[in-house]
Amino acid sequence: MSFQNLDLHPDLMRGVRAMGFTDPTPIQTQAIPVALQGQDLLGCAQTGSGKTAAFALPVLQHLLHKPGPGVRALILVPTRELAAQVETSFRDCGRFTPFKIAVVIGGVGYHGQKQALSQGASIVVATPGRLKDHIQQGTIRLDRVDVLVLDEADRMLDMGFLPDIRAIIGRLPKNRQTMMFSATLGPDIDRVAAFAMKDPRRVEIAKPTTVATGINQIVYPVNQGQKGELLVAVLQAAQIRSAVVFCRTKHGADRLSKRLKEKGFSIGVLHADRTQGQRTQAMDSFREGKTQILVATDIAARGIDVRDISHVVNYDVPRHPEDYVHRVGRTARAQGVGDAITLMTPDEQPFLSSIERFVGTVFPRAVLPNFTYTIKPVLTPPRPKSFRDMNWSRFKRRSRR
Repeated sequence: MSFQNLDLHPDLMRGVRAMGFTDPTPIQTQAIPVALQGQDLLGCAQTGSGKTAAFALPVLQHLLHKPGPGVRALILVPTRELAAQVETSFRDCGRFTPFKIAVVIGGVGYHGQKQALSQGASIVVATPGRLKDHIQQGTIRLDRVDVLVLDEADRMLDMGFLPDIRAIIGRLPKNRQTMMFSATLGPDIDRVAAFAMKDPRRVEIAKPTTVATGINQIVYPVNQGQKGELLVAVLQAAQIRSAVVFCRTKHGADRLSKRLKEKGFSIGVLHADRTQGQRTQAMDSFREGKTQILVATDIAARGIDVRDISHVVNYDVPRHPEDYVHRVGRTARAQGVGDAITLMTPDEQPFLSSIERFVGTVFPRAVLPNFTYTIKPVLTPPRPKSFRDMNWSRFKRRSRR
């Protein structure tokens, strides 16, 4: 199927062609026709699958066919970075349409947001907390919203936004279209769908445990004392165009970025303690190729939309298997190829085993040639645990909810 078969408005087709797109991705192929019919939609797809355009194009088409004053479409997202990504997608898809977009996020002043809202924004992209502030201040009205989109819904729930989401939905007209997109579908998502949606059509493109086929995954075991040294050696040995290095903590990201700068790497840093200006500068420099490596915490795992990231490096093994899938999804986007490298200390082996069970793959272990190890790495993966020894923590968490 091509975009020509999706019955999109001519102005939207001009935007699609201007972006160089000819064939829709699987999530776009299945989701756009449903959304264009005005049905509620519950979509599940891998990160980097093109799902933002899967809801941006139908939203824009709805506004073209039924224009009117006020905020007509509301897109809720978990992070500032994702808000910027969604805004960019709307501007790209709608470059030949007249609609104004307002971004309502924390970490920046209110004045510019109030101004954008007062100037007739038809589409609002917002994080729940800041949007709730605007509602309380009376600077935004939501009584004319025709379309609500909850993007990365599972991440919003993980971040504790459920009360804010409930409060916001309570302000919306009951007669509306609701689309919810998530990298994972589970009981929590179903509970949100129960109060936010009307008989939604489900579109599931890939299981949430899968990793894109174009990603080459490898693990370098190392003792904790040599982890930083090994990372430097890996970065020097690999042919890296651009890489995201994930750390578990903000302080760890700062320490590591300082070390890498001292070794001559061009570095950007992205975590929750950075100001919005610092985040924007880091992302712009990374996109433009001015910095080769972005050191980030998991706040960036779903908010980075940069093509041609050649490597993702897990400096710290993620504690939750889902986070691994989202991290490595930063590379091999849009059916490309890339490398996912994980540095693992002995203490992190249980976390890696949980990830391997989650994705159904045992990752190859390797040593870096010409690197002097103080302790010989163990390259044989541990034998699968018995049923009673398996880590059922993530299932226990779900059962308590």
